[in-house]
Amino acid sequence: MSRVYPFDDTGTARAVVGDDGTLVEWNEGAVRLLGHPPDAVLGRPAGALLAAGPAPAAPAGPRWEGTVALRHRDGRTVSVWLLAHHRPPRDGRPGDWLVVTPLAGSEPPAADDPLAEAGLIQAPCAIAVYDDRLRLRRMNETMAAVVGLPEERVRGLRIAEIGGKPQTDELEGDLLRVLTSGRPLDVQAFLRTGGEDRAHAWLVRLAPVRDRAGRVRGVSMAAHDITDSHHARQRLQLVNEASVRVGTTLDVTRTAQELADVCVPALADFVTIDLLDPRDGSGEPPARVTAPVRLRRMAQQSVLPGVPESAVGLGRTEQYPQASPRADALTTGRTVTGLPVPGAAGQGPARHDGHGTREREFGVHCSMAVPIQARGLTLGVAVLCRHRRPDAFTPDDVLLAEEITARAAVCIDNARRYSRERETALALQRSLLPRSLPRTAALEACSRYLPAARAGVGGDWFDVIPLSGMRVAMVVGDVVGHGIRASATMGRLRTAVRTLADIDLAPDELLTHLDDLVLRLSDESGTASADEAGSPGEVGATCLYAVYDPVSRRCTLARAGHPPPVVLEPGGPPRALDLPAGPPLGLGGLPFESAEVELPEGTVLALYTDGLVWSRERDPETSREMLHAALGAYAGSLDETCDRVLHALLPYGGAPDDVALLLARTQVLPASQVATWDIPADPALVAPVRKQVVEQLSDWSLSEASFTTELVVSELVTNAIRYGSHPIRLRLIHDASTLTCEVFDASHTAPHLRRAKVFDEGGRGLLLVAQLTQRWGSRHTSEGKTIWAELPLFEQDR
Repeated sequence: MSRVYPFDDTGTARAVVGDDGTLVEWNEGAVRLLGHPPDAVLGRPAGALLAAGPAPAAPAGPRWEGTVALRHRDGRTVSVWLLAHHRPPRDGRPGDWLVVTPLAGSEPPAADDPLAEAGLIQAPCAIAVYDDRLRLRRMNETMAAVVGLPEERVRGLRIAEIGGKPQTDELEGDLLRVLTSGRPLDVQAFLRTGGEDRAHAWLVRLAPVRDRAGRVRGVSMAAHDITDSHHARQRLQLVNEASVRVGTTLDVTRTAQELADVCVPALADFVTIDLLDPRDGSGEPPARVTAPVRLRRMAQQSVLPGVPESAVGLGRTEQYPQASPRADALTTGRTVTGLPVPGAAGQGPARHDGHGTREREFGVHCSMAVPIQARGLTLGVAVLCRHRRPDAFTPDDVLLAEEITARAAVCIDNARRYSRERETALALQRSLLPRSLPRTAALEACSRYLPAARAGVGGDWFDVIPLSGMRVAMVVGDVVGHGIRASATMGRLRTAVRTLADIDLAPDELLTHLDDLVLRLSDESGTASADEAGSPGEVGATCLYAVYDPVSRRCTLARAGHPPPVVLEPGGPPRALDLPAGPPLGLGGLPFESAEVELPEGTVLALYTDGLVWSRERDPETSREMLHAALGAYAGSLDETCDRVLHALLPYGGAPDDVALLLARTQVLPASQVATWDIPADPALVAPVRKQVVEQLSDWSLSEASFTTELVVSELVTNAIRYGSHPIRLRLIHDASTLTCEVFDASHTAPHLRRAKVFDEGGRGLLLVAQLTQRWGSRHTSEGKTIWAELPLFEQDR
């Protein structure tokens, strides 16, 4: 929309003709020229003003100029030179033609006119002089070439009328500011000059023109074409912007999208980023690309909302034949332009395939396919198209696209390598973690594992390990570091914990043995790192190990530099258990201490790694309070509580470190499922004990298991009497699926399974026990040892 003109408007005859040929505007200058009042011509066809004779040719472009014969109100014919600009639809208004001709100022200036003395008419820069009504008085030949009209045709017109564009309206406002303030002004403008399609950048210097008395009588304009330097600065700025905006993360999809976003609209109107889809599933691009090529659409961007030009959805794969720009760019490793590029040798016309139909529908008139290459590998192709910008790609545009794509290719390759290593480490990590937690009579458990969102996969792990006597062990650990090395170390430590748990070590003893193992792993890693530059030479970890007995309801715990567990007893608030901290694993030489607590039935234990409560946005105490609040909302479902805890403590984009969470609700074996006998030291009294065991099994409705149980009890008790020390106790424990026989004595000597010779009278007892039971073993305490054996209970036993 034109600015308000503060001077006499009758110096120009101006009319506006709609695209349908009717007059929609008629100013006082037009009345002065032809005598027709506005109400006589507005709303009527503009052709009615033409005098008899041949009609002027229809305009072929957005601007037209020529001399026509018009009909005056009094009937005479007036020959008038007209300048017409076509204005496209804007702000809800239809398109129209602005038609003007000068009425004042067309005569040459007088010799003493101060405006005639302003400026150097023969200067190489474009110079024009405007009077105190902002109408053109003089311009040199360079300015006439820029305008595309001779001086005598446009003398007396305003700059907005000469240019007919929004940019010239803004320049007229700048002229007015210089005229009224008397101070010079430098502005930068972007205008298409003459018949060129490409806009030029101009540095316009406006200065007041004063007479001998110092009064401002007009404004001089000197315009300098700075297109080349402006484009050079733009290219440098775009390269710098790409260096900052592309590669902010190690995510392939996001990096590709950042590349597309940088190029639109600075370099192209529509951009697609396609990466090669590996055929062998290895994730590695082929060493040599051959047509046809299969590409996966990773990113796309457009100046139009919704990217309607694209015929391929994000994440979809398409195959491109040999006769296609994408395949040509990938197989040759060079940029392929869709239209001839001026001054670029060897660039042929576009070869379209069926995938380019949608692009042609939107008027894509030029394109280029730039291969994405990094470290000797071809990763994919970036295709840049123009349909809104009328100018074609220049050789400088091709170089700029190649520079930006080359920088982005390194970021994409880094992200691809990181993603591959992360996926490998995550697959290894998940394969080493338990797929499901065992169902035991001691507790009900639920777990969650979340890898780090941005860092490499760490070495967090958890486990639930059934032990003898219906007891169960719970463990949570965290290996220092990230990546495949941390995952492999985690697998070794988890296996070691399970092995040490099978021999029923106390929690503090187990951590001591695990600390020795971490020291040995650290020594081995240090030896390897001396041979392999860049490999870390230290291994460290934290761990929490707990053993719960459902018969005594007691839980024994020890930790090695790990966060203490949170306990939620029925009807009480969550609280952190006060346990000795213990040093992290791998320091060596420092002791670990166990603590024992009694837990009511239905108590919930929360074991977790520090990734759950560590955050840069809040202090650890606040995180622990949030954890307690989330656990305090427990309503009976461990699964829902796990989700509630993660949702409350972890940010939306994921945790900065790995998170392992294990929730366990304790259960209690009632006294009715446990039977205990003190055994006398006389072997002859074993028979009454067997009889009592059979009676107990009958009371439990387990008579079908009496024969096997009687044999196992007889062997274990007899061995304890012969080789053990008093006191001796026998205990039977049963749940829904298992019957456990335990014999305790005060001796620390452990039995060993051996194969008896043909003529041996003994030595077959433990072999018989091993054959009749599903598991057997021994565990040591400070008072002695316990030999135990587990018999499976089938449906018919109950």
